[in-house]
Amino acid sequence: MKHLLLLFTAILVLSSNLFAQNTIENIVTEIAKNNTTLSALRKKADAEKIGNKTGIYLQNPEAEFSYLWGNPSVIGNRTDISIRQTFDFPTAYGYKNQISDLKNEQAELEYLKQLKAIRLETKLICSDLIYINALKLESSKRLAHAQNIAESYKAIFDIGETSIIEFNKAKLNLLNTQKELESIKIERNSLWSELARLNGGQFIDFTDTVSDISVIPENFEQWYALAENNNPMLNWLKKEIEISEKQVGLNRAMSLPKLQAGYMSESVVGEQFQGITAGISISLWENKNQTKFARAMALASESMVSDYKIQFYNHLKALHEKAIGLQKNVLDYRSGLFSLDNSDLLKKALDKGEISLINYLSELSFYYESVNKLLELERDLNKSVAELNQYM
Repeated sequence: MKHLLLLFTAILVLSSNLFAQNTIENIVTEIAKNNTTLSALRKKADAEKIGNKTGIYLQNPEAEFSYLWGNPSVIGNRTDISIRQTFDFPTAYGYKNQISDLKNEQAELEYLKQLKAIRLETKLICSDLIYINALKLESSKRLAHAQNIAESYKAIFDIGETSIIEFNKAKLNLLNTQKELESIKIERNSLWSELARLNGGQFIDFTDTVSDISVIPENFEQWYALAENNNPMLNWLKKEIEISEKQVGLNRAMSLPKLQAGYMSESVVGEQFQGITAGISISLWENKNQTKFARAMALASESMVSDYKIQFYNHLKALHEKAIGLQKNVLDYRSGLFSLDNSDLLKKALDKGEISLINYLSELSFYYESVNKLLELERDLNKSVAELNQYM
């Protein structure tokens, strides 16, 4: 008995199933649009970008007005007007603006990191659903077969050509197959619920049984260079190094004297004085150790990037090796499964009375287990490829 599932899974590796690919990509796009977590993160990123642009401009100007009554009154009253503006050292404003731009880029990278994480979660759930849908298809065929066996044994039991023991075996086989299918449907509903959760509570009816598997790159080093460049977390850390370096320059600038300029007017009876004012504030203690702290943070950021690169490289290297191994297993397993399918021969032997029902079901269960194992391997391969390509 040649199973339709095996035909579908053969197509899986031998060619690309564009319909399944487009369906998964459409689901990923839909979830990216409707996901409430991403919506909240988008608003948070926009708010952070506004916040990063605060505190980088000139300090507020100061204005002062004084009206003083003279005593004795013959000396008249006095009026003072003062307007002042304080400036940091000019290079500080350039550093502040550069740091705010880098932090805004980090906010976008943080959002992109979460977006990629949700896209990956979606694809992993779709991989599980494809496996469950294929298993349901296979189990439905097994149920139909078990029903035929049970009906046949009921017919021959009714005419006294088989024992109650054999008849009960057929009914038990049918019961087990029914419950297996029910369990599969429960699992499928659970996965549908997971997709709905990611899709903002909106149901997605995903019933594909076959998915496209992208070609696994043979040249890992060349592929890794592209993945490293597209990793938002790594790029975020690189921005953190730049921020730390800019912070060193900013703290140096903040340690330089602050300048103050303004206008002042003083009026008394018969006299008036007015002109410009200038001042300077020398930083002696306020910013002590700030530059030293910024240098230490820059070194810490560089160490974090170095560590993350090592972890990231080895993680993807392991995933790449796993995917290559799974791909080989899937191809070998499928090839062997086709050549070792004895289901038709077993049915003929059962019909001729050459084997008992228990032997038939036992032998058939080996084949069923092999089909299930193949589906599991294909699911694991789909997941490994999805993880491997999340940064492409």
